[in-house]
Amino acid sequence: MAAFKFYLPRVRQSKTTSTLVLWGKSLLNAFLFLAIFMVVLPWVAYRVVPLKLPIPHVVGKWGGVFLIFAGTVMWIYCLWTFCHKGRGTPLMLDAPRNLVTSGLFGIVRNPIMVAELMVLWGEVLFFANMGILIYAFMISIIAHMLVVYVEEPELKGRFGREYEKYCQQVPRWFPGLKRKNKR
Repeated sequence: MAAFKFYLPRVRQSKTTSTLVLWGKSLLNAFLFLAIFMVVLPWVAYRVVPLKLPIPHVVGKWGGVFLIFAGTVMWIYCLWTFCHKGRGTPLMLDAPRNLVTSGLFGIVRNPIMVAELMVLWGEVLFFANMGILIYAFMISIIAHMLVVYVEEPELKGRFGREYEKYCQQVPRWFPGLKRKNKR
């Protein structure tokens, strides 16, 4: 698979010094991302494939609300961490200057993406809709491909050995799959 390469977009480290401005940029990015990928596109999927899934009502509603709420809280916390510790935003043109490895980033390498997918899979449960299920499945695969073929090579190029060590210690998606080296 070495011959298979994705276009690597130009990433620019943030030059913004104000934490308040970084926070504002992150919230604007979050709002736009939320509006498009968590509201508009799932709504389109719901309308295009209006088939009901056989999810028990109580499981769907409570499980969905839990995932949506937990994912949203995680997402906001990760944005705050990027601003304060990374000194940047999730935007490629305003990327963090520092590699963030603490907090939720010390549990999984991609907690922002995990949080977004939790919200999306929460919508699958809450609405019990086949269209949203198909959409969530496709977005999950695309997210994995973007992380593996775009984000990780870019971070390795920017942070080198520090990022490689981080990857050895912290799993990409699921907590507990790799153990940290204790010395």
